[in-house]
Amino acid sequence: MESRIKDENTDFLFDAILKLKNREECYQFFEDLCTIPEIKAMAQRIVVAKLLSEKVVYNDIVAKTGASTATISRVNRSLAYGTGGYATVFNREK
Repeated sequence: MESRIKDENTDFLFDAILKLKNREECYQFFEDLCTIPEIKAMAQRIVVAKLLSEKVVYNDIVAKTGASTATISRVNRSLAYGTGGYATVFNREK
């Protein structure tokens, strides 16, 4: 599957992220790079993905994360039909 986001700029971004060594460096980098709402939205999505992968139902995910059902559905589609990025991360945390 060919990536829709792959280009030189995105390569540069991902290479920069891969240079970060710990959580504190991630906080510093992402606070410089993104707005707080952007960071919070990404954080919410990965938590939603984790809960969906654990078979938690939508109503419980809404209660735990405050995510809209539209966001949960979008993340669910990524889990089902995406590139497997979430699964890669979740499998490595085990």
